[in-house]
Amino acid sequence: MTLSFVSVLGFLICIACGAIGMQLGNTVFSNVAWWEQVLILAVSTMLMVELNNANSLIRIYSRMVSCSFLLLTLMATFLFPSLRGGIVGLTFIVFYIFFLRAYQDRQAVGSIYAAFLALGVASLFFVQILYLVPLFWLLMAIRLIALSWRTFFASLLGLVTPYWLVAAYYLYQQDIATPLHHFMQLATFKPLNEVFAADGPHVAPFFTEPSLLIQFHGSVLAPTFTLLFVLLLLLVGIVHFLRQSSKDKLRTQMVYEMFIIVAIAIVVFYVLQPQHYPFLLRLLIVNTATLIGHFLALTRTKLTNAAFFTILAFTLLLTAYNLVFS
Repeated sequence: MTLSFVSVLGFLICIACGAIGMQLGNTVFSNVAWWEQVLILAVSTMLMVELNNANSLIRIYSRMVSCSFLLLTLMATFLFPSLRGGIVGLTFIVFYIFFLRAYQDRQAVGSIYAAFLALGVASLFFVQILYLVPLFWLLMAIRLIALSWRTFFASLLGLVTPYWLVAAYYLYQQDIATPLHHFMQLATFKPLNEVFAADGPHVAPFFTEPSLLIQFHGSVLAPTFTLLFVLLLLLVGIVHFLRQSSKDKLRTQMVYEMFIIVAIAIVVFYVLQPQHYPFLLRLLIVNTATLIGHFLALTRTKLTNAAFFTILAFTLLLTAYNLVFS
């Protein structure tokens, strides 16, 4: 019943996000943008269920990974209005699902193509995610054991496929400047204070509709507290897994080691380019949810039981704080 209960709670939080965060008031249910956000969040949560089931992330029957993802995502209520961020988070989960299917299979061209196709779609909305591509190639070689010339070129083909489709439109429009500006963002470094500016430059060159923008309003404390809490949960999950990893299957250990490596890379990414906080937090939550879900589902001591209720209380309190002050 856990996922059902959390889903009902999540839907109520979505209503609050629409009424307060999106300033829709009592017109929430008639707003198309709000329903788009809810649909993306629902699909992302079910994909986390699939990610858990397909890779046996928890060695008992548990929905704690997807529940953790849903609550942590909704905790960052200031991200809810961003359709761009929701799409990036969803495609990142899709990437993981197909990427892990290629485990120890150097002929898994289809899975690798689909994984990097999802990553390519994400890069249309957040081009800086391409910084992680070399890391995923490295993980294909040393953790997934699926790197070969065929899978390597399949990954390249997957990455460029979305750009072929978009490029056709811009060639028809005789607009070369927009695609060039999109990739020039890879070399753009901006100060952190621009992230929280009401008129911050958070516009993707390919997608500039108002519903796709990410902007912060109000206090910077809400995003800061949220990031610190997610980092704390990540640390708890990493320590727990390293202590208990011997009880998991070798494949499960490999998957969690990959989650840890990617999470650390995202943290380093944030330190180097904090202006991308809105997207990086979503990527970090995907990895953190798997690790903290493992901790919450598999620990039974008095201390960890108390930790469960403490984490839940802080999550709900921070959700309420973000709703009011962000």
